[in-house]
Amino acid sequence: MAVIEDIDVRGTQHCQTTALGVLLRHDGLDLSDPMLFGLGSGLSFVYWDGKNMGFPFLGGRVKPFELTRNLTAALGLDLHVRETTSPRKAWRNVAAPIDGGRPVGLQLDSYHLDYFTTKVHFGGHVVAMYGYDDQDAYLVDTAPQGGAVTTGLAGLARARAERGPMTARHRSFTITASGDPVSPWGHIVPAIKSCADAFLNPPIANLGHRGIEKAAGLVPKWLRRSGNPQEDLPRAAVLMEKAGTGGALFRNLYRDFLAECVQLNDSRHLRTGHNLYAAAAALWTQVAALVAAAGESGDEENLVAAGSLLHELSRIERDAMRALIEL
Repeated sequence: MAVIEDIDVRGTQHCQTTALGVLLRHDGLDLSDPMLFGLGSGLSFVYWDGKNMGFPFLGGRVKPFELTRNLTAALGLDLHVRETTSPRKAWRNVAAPIDGGRPVGLQLDSYHLDYFTTKVHFGGHVVAMYGYDDQDAYLVDTAPQGGAVTTGLAGLARARAERGPMTARHRSFTITASGDPVSPWGHIVPAIKSCADAFLNPPIANLGHRGIEKAAGLVPKWLRRSGNPQEDLPRAAVLMEKAGTGGALFRNLYRDFLAECVQLNDSRHLRTGHNLYAAAAALWTQVAALVAAAGESGDEENLVAAGSLLHELSRIERDAMRALIEL
């Protein structure tokens, strides 16, 4: 048995920044959930569909581990990542740092975690682990999932070994701050500009503002795309609004990040970006509600209305990022 006693186990809204917050606070760096998300250039958009998918997926952030890599690089932190195909080695990779008093981040499939009541496979979930005994692992997850929680070691092993979309090979990681305490403020503008550039210049049409425009044309057809719209559409709405996104497909988080930035630097471009993302966040919540209503009622007009809002969102977010890239 090993449990790190001085861990700050507060859970926040987004899984990856919750885990990052635990690891960074242990090293003396305490930043808000939105600040971690923004410094990691976390905002994005993807419309993801394929022949092997039962239903399309709308994503609002960068790839699962890209945010962590972005954040640690921006702040000059040491990120140590381990992956393996061996379950035994994977356990050693986790137990050794914890035995030494350092919490560990894990990427896994939330389906196998005991405390998840909604059983949906998601291989990009991230938690912080700060202890274990003979039966359970001690984790920190988002506030909606309970914050400080436990899960059986057998289920944890299955979650880490799962294969499928967004999964990793038993990925674990630790973060250490080298040298003097890190100040994030000098890294804000580069992180914003990097995020804006990626959003405005996506390499393919289903990413960034182009992806939102593509979704605007495809979402109205979702009743015909689904084999079970009464389940698929409400589930898509939940994933947009409640599944660790902070609401509004991560737009609430980015809005709040920009609000913090305005307090530090009252720039005209920052104020424009913040105001536009405040508007975008409200519209994304409306889109989620319309998608859920379409699934429950079977009325395609709800999806037509959602498509109209998505057209508007493509424009709003493009304008916001055009302002922010001028910082």
